[in-house]
Amino acid sequence: MSNPYQSFEFVSKAKLPTRFGAFVIHGFVDTKTKQEHIALSYGNWQSSDIVPIRIHSECLTGDALFSTKCDCGFQLEKAMQNIVEHGHGVLLYLRQEGRGIGLLNKIKAYSLQDEGYDTVEANEHLGFDADLRDYSICKTMLDTLDVSQVELMTNNPKKLKALVDMGINVVSRKPIDHGVTDANKNYLKTKTEKLGHKFNADKLK
Repeated sequence: MSNPYQSFEFVSKAKLPTRFGAFVIHGFVDTKTKQEHIALSYGNWQSSDIVPIRIHSECLTGDALFSTKCDCGFQLEKAMQNIVEHGHGVLLYLRQEGRGIGLLNKIKAYSLQDEGYDTVEANEHLGFDADLRDYSICKTMLDTLDVSQVELMTNNPKKLKALVDMGINVVSRKPIDHGVTDANKNYLKTKTEKLGHKFNADKLK
């Protein structure tokens, strides 16, 4: 049987000082698709330690352009803060813009949302599934970083299931329901109601 993770390779690493703390950036590539991904590690741990991690899908509008239409940028910052406060941890940053549909299609989906579609309806109207993301590379990333037991920062049960299916021991899930704005409440309600995300309902009132 072929190895489902054999196309993922570690490339290089370097120091990455940030305004949250001094991380190390690790580069990975999917040799089949040529897609590049990164992991940020902070601090040190033993292979038997439970390591806090976040799997974060790229969101140019939220992460870099400070959009309040989603909670992505807020979650990214909170995850990095949590990792530093804990003393060690890992952020897996996957290049899967727009839940896998790409940046330009995401803008098309945004246009449909401006017309009244929700985030799931917009993707489906464009001919895509609601969520096309693949988390397979996370196995190679975590193996490279000597992480086998994790506390997963997420509201998304699909991420938890993906790690468990890969043989990663998810010891606990830590909610990261951070960054609710008037502009993204309906978006978050849709993720909760249609995609099964776990979110504090009181924050969406």
